[in-house]
Amino acid sequence: MSTFWTIFLIVLAILLIVVIVLYFLGRKVQKRQSEQEEQIAATKQTVSMLIIDKKKMRLKDAGLPAMVIENTPKLLRRTKMPVVKGKVGPQIMTFLCDAKVFDIIPVKKEVKATVSGLYIVGVKGIRGSLDQPKDKKKQSKFSKFKEDIQKKAGAKPL
Repeated sequence: MSTFWTIFLIVLAILLIVVIVLYFLGRKVQKRQSEQEEQIAATKQTVSMLIIDKKKMRLKDAGLPAMVIENTPKLLRRTKMPVVKGKVGPQIMTFLCDAKVFDIIPVKKEVKATVSGLYIVGVKGIRGSLDQPKDKKKQSKFSKFKEDIQKKAGAKPL
């Protein structure tokens, strides 16, 4: 057997092992996520709140209780999370937010939010519907440069 085929078989065996390990890890993570979704669904309640501010920031800078920060995994403590400050009744509270819902939340407006603990799961407008965000695709530097030149020249962008 030539060395090419032995190396090919070894690499193929390693890739097969990696795929099998990733399959089982994925199933485990999927099961854990479905359990968390069930817990969120069991404890959610609808609350009317006035949204004061919304930002993406680190958990330690968000002003959340120390117990929440201690219970989060270390990798998530450094990542930026969507954080919403809202007034619920007479109290101003800091909430974490679902990434899908974060774009929909209006600032300085009153909404009916579906909340599970300190986590905002859904939002509905009290007075009328909420404005859906327009999908903005990131432009490359070249296309931005091209648009700027076209604007300066008076041509209409394509």
